[in-house]
Amino acid sequence: MTRAARSVALPARAKLNLDLKVVGLRADGLHELRTIMQAIDLHDLVQVEVAATTALSISGFAVDERVNSVTAAHAALEKAAGRALPARFALHKRIPPGSGLGGASSDAAAAMRALAAVYCLDVDLRAVAAEVGADVTFFLAGGAARVGGAGESVVGAEAHEGWFAIAWPGIELSTAAVYRAWDEVKGDGPNELRRAAATVDPRVEEFARSLGAGWQMTGSGSAFFKACASRDEAAGVTGRLDCWTSVTQAVGSWA
Repeated sequence: MTRAARSVALPARAKLNLDLKVVGLRADGLHELRTIMQAIDLHDLVQVEVAATTALSISGFAVDERVNSVTAAHAALEKAAGRALPARFALHKRIPPGSGLGGASSDAAAAMRALAAVYCLDVDLRAVAAEVGADVTFFLAGGAARVGGAGESVVGAEAHEGWFAIAWPGIELSTAAVYRAWDEVKGDGPNELRRAAATVDPRVEEFARSLGAGWQMTGSGSAFFKACASRDEAAGVTGRLDCWTSVTQAVGSWA
């Protein structure tokens, strides 16, 4: 019998919302949506190692170590497994926080997959993922999917093949705050959260105007993306911008 590895490192890939429609507010207080998500090559890195006690170290973009999706995923998986799963987590953040690119949810999914691997767990990760966060279920497999409900309904879709230019204005938006704003202002267009995001922080709309035509906000913001025919085209687009940018491509399912 092959022994499980004591350490596993996984990329936690970002996502783009190719469209996003908010259906309404559910009785449980969550918002129901319909969206097509596409995983992209831009990623954080999550390393999990069996240890005597649990610890988390973070490098790259600064995020709160006290309230982190990795530790939330760890706690949820321990509960599902019915035992302690002490581990040392190392998280390197390349995905901007509060950008709508799904970094926190992807980190949680990668941590769950890695933890299940090092401990050889026989646990339904999809059931656990739904408890941890809205987009975590999508990130268990990635690729492209039609996502509904509060993010727990994930149905595979045809992958988008191509490159993207991504621009982020350095504004961290609270997903909860954007959805609360949607309750007041609603929305339209390919991403119905854009108006709400600009209500939370007017700089989002200023940034969108500075980008010009062809750009679309992802998730609850504040990052925008533009589909490009080639890597060179995407690099040319981002090269003209004075903000954080990334050139990335769509990726298929990893599970």
